[in-house]
This record gives sequence, C-alpha cells and structure tokens, in this order.
Amino acid sequence: MAGAAGVAGHRGRRRRDVAATALRRGAEAAEAAGVAGGVAWARADLAVTPPPARAFDLVSAQYFPFLRAGGGASVRGLLEAVAPGGTLLVVGHDVTGLSPGGGHGFDPADYYHPADIARMLDGDWSVLVDETRPRVVPPPAGTRHTHDTVLLARRAG
Repeated sequence: MAGAAGVAGHRGRRRRDVAATALRRGAEAAEAAGVAGGVAWARADLAVTPPPARAFDLVSAQYFPFLRAGGGASVRGLLEAVAPGGTLLVVGHDVTGLSPGGGHGFDPADYYHPADIARMLDGDWSVLVDETRPRVVPPPAGTRHTHDTVLLARRAG
C-alpha cells in the first residue's frame, strides 16, 4: 500500500509520505501539471513527525496506509493539523471482500480506513461525506480496485 498525505493552507503546500517512490511520482506529476512551485516535499512518518497543529485549511490523505499498530498516532496527528474551519479529505481503496493475506500481502484489518477515521472525529467536526464510490477512471495496472471510500469533513471554525 502506498499513499500520500498533503496539507495546504496559509503557510503554503506541503506533501509528506513515508514512501520515496510516492514522493517522486507526486513531484513528477506536479511538475508535468505546472503546479510544482510552492510545494515542499518531505519524506516523513506522521506518527513520528506530525504536521503543525491546527495550521492548515486543507489536509488530504489519498490511499495512505494508516497502521492500527501505532495506536492511531498518525491519524490523530493528521486530524490535529486541520485548522478551525478547515477541511479533511481522506480517500482509500474499498477493501470490501479482501481477505487477510489474500495474495495482496497485507491484512486490510491492520489499517485505518476512511470510515474508521470518521468515527474518530469529535463534536468539533461535521462529516459531509462518508461513503463508498465507484471509480470514474480505470484502476492502475495490476490492481482490481473499482471503488473507493471517501471521507470529507469540516472542523468547526
């Protein structure tokens, strides 16, 4: 599993990931789209180095592997990074029907998924979207994911 976590706000845009490959791909895509300027790319473990608290208008995690083994520290750090009035967007693969091991090398139950993160939100949050959606583009080569799970929430201002 690979993913990306990004934060955006008045301090500019930052992109963090534990996977160097994901960072390289992201930087290449940003460059190709002409939006690379102003993005700070960093390889970091969110459980060890969380983003600054309540500092970003948008926090986005796309297909990011939030391990349960860490007790949720990385998820809590990401949630804490959303500024008052800010938005959280979390997207993951719909893992319905995937069995532990199942030839894909991981157990989906070992990870937090968007619906799990929605249940972690307290009364300071409004959940706008918490659902499974069909993909509108074909899945990447070598994958069979046809649906994604989406969480969109806003922190009270």
